[in-house]
Amino acid sequence: MKTVTIDIRPLADTLGDFTRTWKSGKPSAPRISFASPELLFKVLSGKRWELLNAMTGAGAMSIREAARRMERDVKAVHGDVTALLNAGLLSKTDDGMIVFPFDAIHVDFMLKAA
Repeated sequence: MKTVTIDIRPLADTLGDFTRTWKSGKPSAPRISFASPELLFKVLSGKRWELLNAMTGAGAMSIREAARRMERDVKAVHGDVTALLNAGLLSKTDDGMIVFPFDAIHVDFMLKAA
């Protein structure tokens, strides 16, 4: 199963992991990090979580197909797809289709008192 981990951590930690992976030459597990909870929740809104859920295991599809499955407006889904592409959660195929390339999402963060 190909799982992507989403977490919240400082940019310095993310860059440190990148450097260690680069130097080792070994691929690391897929990870997408956000600098703050606010940014995570801005990018991964409720509708975008629903879109990822609808696309999990469904293979490549057009934005129109994704909108049809969710019973939503194509223009609104297009905006969500663009945000998820920019975040690295969706990919585009060579023929322009969109795909969620993971089987699962693991969310890993802790909220604590400042």
